[in-house]
Amino acid sequence: MTWHGPTFRISDGETINGAWCLVWRRHDLLDDHHPENLFVYADGRITRGGYEATDLAGLARLLASGKVALTLPDGRERTAEPSKWLARYPEPRTDESFLAEVADEISRLAGRPSAHDLLMEAVRAYRRETTEANRALLRVAYLAVPAHLRVFVLGDMDRQDRPLRILVTDLGEPVDGDGPVATPELHQGALDYFADVDASVERAEQERVVRYADAPVGAPQPPVVLHETVYPRGWPAELGTFALRNDYDAPFTYAGETYPTVVHGYWALFAADRADHDRIRAAATAREAQELGAGAAGRADWAARRLAVMAGLLRAKFDQHPRLAELLAATGEGAILYTGISDAPFWRDEGPRGGRNWIGRLLELIRSELLAAGAGAGRAG
Repeated sequence: MTWHGPTFRISDGETINGAWCLVWRRHDLLDDHHPENLFVYADGRITRGGYEATDLAGLARLLASGKVALTLPDGRERTAEPSKWLARYPEPRTDESFLAEVADEISRLAGRPSAHDLLMEAVRAYRRETTEANRALLRVAYLAVPAHLRVFVLGDMDRQDRPLRILVTDLGEPVDGDGPVATPELHQGALDYFADVDASVERAEQERVVRYADAPVGAPQPPVVLHETVYPRGWPAELGTFALRNDYDAPFTYAGETYPTVVHGYWALFAADRADHDRIRAAATAREAQELGAGAAGRADWAARRLAVMAGLLRAKFDQHPRLAELLAATGEGAILYTGISDAPFWRDEGPRGGRNWIGRLLELIRSELLAAGAGAGRAG
């Protein structure tokens, strides 16, 4: 079964994490089946199509009654594998094993250990101390994995779950009933398999540490959100993050021209005609500059140039206004989210709806350049 997500629902103001998968629902009147999403949530709630609520016991009743099916009924039965030990396919998914899978997914959503987590812990415990008591616990943990998922539990396409099947088989007994007889050597070979896996994981982690030696460490800083704000009576005397936005009045010179705001500069440079450029640059407000710019004929190559132009305008603004540069640098290392409705989604952040947030990303780049320049000056002194 393929689980999709994430999704969620709100209950009493609390966000409940969820996931969904596809099942077949029987139409009571037509005696026919149609596909439907089955949603499960961290608190154990299960819904069909997102509306009809039940729980794990209720889902068991729906499966038993045939109102919910895991596959489209066609009357055919799967041919049994000639040898369980040699089989290369998972065991058939049954109602019972699917219920175990749903219960496991609920545990995962709730942040509790999954059957896979508990199994791996049992493997580690048995490797630390190879007692019969620990092997018995390993067997319990292995059997707790939904039967149709066991061949995938180690993520090994070649060996599948055979090392586990060997370890949970008593000495002198054939593995899977028709496989090799479990011997101390066979058990040791399975233990060596897990030792090799752990060694490979450790090597990969060491390589990752070297490869990503400059990766950020610790908890990430909360994002800095630059909200679009209107000040009808003029900008506040005390600077705030509003001054980092493109409509803030901070005249600067770029490519030999002076612009009142970044908005003026962007739309003036967008215009293909020089007369439009000058008219936009002279606009009384940033909003008027944007409206004039949007109505002007634009440069044919603007899509290829706009990022470079915006980066250049922002650099000029902060290079020529040290107090604003300090304000930008003070935002630290957090992501900068540039929100609002005046800019196109290409430039702004739209939360769950998307938005490419290019202004925010360019501000992060310029902030990094400012901090690097400041650090370099400190070392030189």
